[in-house]
Order: sequence, then structure tokens, then C-alpha cells
Amino acid sequence: MSDKPASMTARQEKWFASILESMERETGKTLDEWVAIARTCPETKPAKRKAWFKEHHGIGTNRASIILGKAFPETSHWAEPDDLRAKLWADPKSAAILEAVEAAVAGFPGLVSAQRKGFTAFSREFQFASVRPVKGGGARLGLAVEPASDPRLAPPKNEGWSERLKAVLPLSSPTEVDTSVKALLKQAWERS
Repeated sequence: MSDKPASMTARQEKWFASILESMERETGKTLDEWVAIARTCPETKPAKRKAWFKEHHGIGTNRASIILGKAFPETSHWAEPDDLRAKLWADPKSAAILEAVEAAVAGFPGLVSAQRKGFTAFSREFQFASVRPVKGGGARLGLAVEPASDPRLAPPKNEGWSERLKAVLPLSSPTEVDTSVKALLKQAWERS
């Protein structure tokens, strides 16, 4: 058994499988047929390719992401999560904060850690925390707790992660991931 946490929750795996299972039934084409069509797309950027799929074939974002990920694995953000992580967390000071958060949640049963384009997410059944780097070497920790849980917490503003994360804590050093932050992470995990 691996010490590395899973990258998808059971719920996410079930959702992903249902998208694949229903593709031919709901679109009239298999995944392989859609992949062949995707390779004819004149666009080169992932967002423009998704828009092209919607405009020309009526394929929504979720299915387009799956199709494009198979057709162009080199541009799929989940195809190489380690590369995505290295790019996102290139600043050593920010990376040290991420590592402190990872250490704080490492023992949580059922932990799922997933790298996203702009943040690293932590889930059990649902996302309970996310952390993203900020310019200058800090990070912002999003938590599935109410801002009133701690005077250092604030409501999120355009964070881009799960709407379940109701509070944000700016972190400027890994030492700030202290006992009280660990307690907040545990509280958020318990609710997930």
C-alpha cells in the first residue's frame, strides 16, 4: 500500500466513471470517436479547445476535459500532477508552507490530496482544505470552517476552490502551521 494519498475521492471516481459510462449513450459517440474528433480541432489552447467542442459539437466542459485529456495528454493538468505542483510551488518559501500543511494532515484517515492548476486540495468525502501560493512567498489556506472559528480567519474572495471552504487564513511562514491551525484542519476534516 502506498503512503501517498489518493488523488480522487470515491465520490469523484464514481462521477468520473459515470461520465465515461454515459458518453456513448448520451452523445452517440464513443470516447475514442470523440478523441479522433478532438485531434481535428484547430485550436491549440485547452480553454479554446473546450469552447470549440461546445460550439461545434455541443459537448460541455466536463466531457470536453476528459476527451481533450485523452487526445492531448501533454496539456492535461491532471496527467502530470507532479509537474503541475513543481510549477505552482516553485517559490521555496511557499513550498515550505505547503509541506507544513501536508505534514499537518498526513495522518488523517481517508486523506485525498489532489493538485489543481492554482492550488493543492485536501479531501476526505468532500474538500476540507486547499492551499495556494501567493506572490512574495506566502500562501493562503482555505478551510471548511466558519470564519468565526478563529480571529485570524477571513471570508474567501475569488479563491477559485470549493465553495465549501468558508474561511481563509493567510500564511507567511511554515511555523504558522501551528497547533491551532492543525486543530482547524482537523475540524474541517471531521466535517468532510
